This record gives sequence, structure tokens and C-alpha cells, in this order.
Amino acid sequence: PGHGFVQADSHVAIPVDKRSLKAILADDAAPYRWLSNTLASVMPAHVIYPKVDSRPAGFSDTWLNGILRGQLGFNGAVFSDDLSMAAARVLDGKPLSYLQATQAALQAGCDMVLLCNQSIPTSESGGRALDEVLAGLTEAQVRGQWQPQEASEVRRLALLPTVPAVPWDALMVQPQYMQALDWV
Repeated sequence: PGHGFVQADSHVAIPVDKRSLKAILADDAAPYRWLSNTLASVMPAHVIYPKVDSRPAGFSDTWLNGILRGQLGFNGAVFSDDLSMAAARVLDGKPLSYLQATQAALQAGCDMVLLCNQSIPTSESGGRALDEVLAGLTEAQVRGQWQPQEASEVRRLALLPTVPAVPWDALMVQPQYMQALDWV
């Protein structure tokens, strides 16, 4: 995802963009207006826009449902940026576990979450972050505290190919593949 006018790297810091919603929409959102009906998915950045919401965009119902889906008319899947990044590990000034970050992203309107460094130990148990997230979501589902949204399931399934992948041996002899090899 683009970070617009901020300089901070969300891998190691929490970027903050102090522009107004009007300025952000005018400067950064034009592609979404043009492409909202053709994009299959988008990824919000872990950037805080305090004049719009105190939460990073990927944890913000205001951004994901109000602006992206509402104002901009996007109806594809939304997947979080990597939840192991520094900017995704704090919310409202408080540290988040991987499970809490996952729940915040899903509750805000993400259809899928990315945990790209899932093998790193968690601070809570010393186990793998991915295991913590899966166990926590399963427990929340059993207790009736969280349920996958049907609309999210529809958007996730829409990303899957409708035809089987071309076998590797057949792909390697296709003219388009050979031409692509020449370009790189």
C-alpha cells in the first residue's frame, strides 16, 4: 500500500498523516474512484490519519466501511497489511498481541489478514504467532464472541481462480511465457 505523504516506515514506526479527509481524497484516492469496480482486492496501510480516525486505516471501520466501501464504492476484498509490523502492534497507545491485531483488523472490515512473520515467537506463550491467532479465533468463535462475516466469505471466494491452473510443463512452452522470459 502507498503511504501518501508520510515518511515513516510502518515496519518500524507508526506513520501519521495529518491532512484532512478532503485533501487525502483529492490527492490519494483518485485511483480508487477510477478502479473501484475492477479491483479484486486492496490493502490498507498501517497509517494513522488523525483528522479522520485515531486508528490506523487497517483497524478503522471509518476507513474500511465508511470511506473505502461507502464513499469510494469498493466492493472487493480487503486484506490487512502484515500484522507483525510495528505499526500494527499498537492500537490506541496500547500494545497488541497478534490475536488482538487480527481481531481489530477483522472487526474493522478486513476480509483477510496477513501475518507474514508467523513463525516468530509470541510474547504471551513463546509459541508461534500463527498458532496463537488460529487458536484464539477458534475459541472466540466457539464462545460466540466472533463469527466470520458472510460477506467476507463471498469476497474471499471471489479471489479464487475459476479455472484450474495451467500445469507447469504446459505453461513453459506457451508463447506468452517464453516472451515474458525474454523481457526479464
